[in-house]
Amino acid sequence: MKKIMILLFVSLFSFSVNSNAKSITLGWAAWDPANALQELTKEFTAETGIEVNFEFVPWPNFADRMLNELNNKGKTFDLLIGDSQWIGAGAVYGHYVKLNDFFDKEGISMSDFSPATVYAYSTWPKGSKNYYALPAMGDALAWAYRKDWFERPELKSEFKKKHGYDLGVPANWNQLYDMCTFFQGREIDGQKRYGAAINTERGSEGITMGVTAAMYAWGMEYENPNKPYDMEGYFNSPQAVEAVEFYRKLYEDCAPPGHSDAYMVANLDAYKSGQVAFQMNWYAFWPGVSKEDSGGRVSGFFANPKQNVAAATLGGQGISVVKYSDKQDLALEYIKWFARPDVQQKWWDLGGYSCHNDVLNSPSFPTSTVYAQGFLDSMGIVKDFWQEPTFVELMLPMQEAIHDYVVNGKGTAKEALDKIIEEWVEVFEADGKL
Repeated sequence: MKKIMILLFVSLFSFSVNSNAKSITLGWAAWDPANALQELTKEFTAETGIEVNFEFVPWPNFADRMLNELNNKGKTFDLLIGDSQWIGAGAVYGHYVKLNDFFDKEGISMSDFSPATVYAYSTWPKGSKNYYALPAMGDALAWAYRKDWFERPELKSEFKKKHGYDLGVPANWNQLYDMCTFFQGREIDGQKRYGAAINTERGSEGITMGVTAAMYAWGMEYENPNKPYDMEGYFNSPQAVEAVEFYRKLYEDCAPPGHSDAYMVANLDAYKSGQVAFQMNWYAFWPGVSKEDSGGRVSGFFANPKQNVAAATLGGQGISVVKYSDKQDLALEYIKWFARPDVQQKWWDLGGYSCHNDVLNSPSFPTSTVYAQGFLDSMGIVKDFWQEPTFVELMLPMQEAIHDYVVNGKGTAKEALDKIIEEWVEVFEADGKL
């Protein structure tokens, strides 16, 4: 009997270990694309027998939750879909597995993915051939607008008479401002409307992601391209100053009441409730916005308008294998499966944003959704915030200084940018970069 009990215990222990070994955990933000990935992943489990558990964290808590886990060398996650800004820290601090040997072994070529996404989501140092993630979720900051309002004959006629050009997708930020102010305070269908819901959030990254949409379009560069970390005259150039001033004007003259600490959800809410003609937000939300158009509402979508140059704020993420995972082999199986062109096509079909060239270059892609062409346009002109390992220390002073100027009206735009450079210099000096 004792022998039978020992064998039974060993058998149960073996089953428990094997059962546990055939599951992995993936961490990401809690939003619509995560739900699409969960649905897609059912096919991975059916093919491989590997169960995938998910932990989706609300955006306001996402960075704190995931970065604390990585910094503590936690084993909760085997796979992590981390923001583009995290790639430097993931590589330098050893949080992510370097994937070059695996890609070579499995025949996964990074040339099969959009160059902008490989550069932004996968490489460290930037532009090198050292890969720490597979491009997973292409994204950029863009705009949605109330196409149904824009097509009303009486509004079209009034706008054309006032401004001398047609009401429609703005060709630049000046036209965007004209259109936003046209709707500001206007009564439509018995309700007072406003111009635009734009990013003003101070706590995480919101206002930085918003104001850089303008700064990039005006031609701002973070640093001297010939002298890294030399920011004077670049980040605070006259063009950059003008862009920040314009963003403040857009906030003051076009935002709905109480929109002083707003980001993704607040912008969506202002738009869905019919408060605003425009909203600034990420492409990731456009499938939901389009799907939820109802009661006569019709949405249009467009890439970030050009000013001096065509540019857009990069969003999106790569998928990485966590260095502290005990199941790296299973996590790599998921990467291998996710990289397949047929899986990437299903990812797009479900509402994710594929970065694979086979999907993006398909003749049918531009007309596959009402926002597909805008996505293509945006991903060719994206620019990102610092991806340095110290990106948190770089983000916080920009959040504070820009919010103080744009929302609270403190000082001047030039003073805000000068202050940011002063604090960035301290960060880079402490990091041994200056």
